[in-house]
Amino acid sequence: MMGPEQAVDLARLTMETVLWIAAPILIAATIVSLLVNIAQVLTSIQDATIATVPRLAAVAGAVILLSPWMLRRLITFTAQLFSDFHPYVR
Repeated sequence: MMGPEQAVDLARLTMETVLWIAAPILIAATIVSLLVNIAQVLTSIQDATIATVPRLAAVAGAVILLSPWMLRRLITFTAQLFSDFHPYVR
């Protein structure tokens, strides 16, 4: 049976991995949104499509470019979890 400390440690490692994988995509979306919003303020064009399309393109580009790195990170986490699984199933 898994103890509370082990459950918390496993949850912490999982959340840390999720944060590392999601952070570059969120940062790209935030930077593009900020730049588009600044451009919209300067030009007084307030169209929702102008804000959405570049952000979606940035997220898609980040996913395409970073997917090998994200997959390696997930494989490493999963292999590490399964290689030392005995403490969780006592």
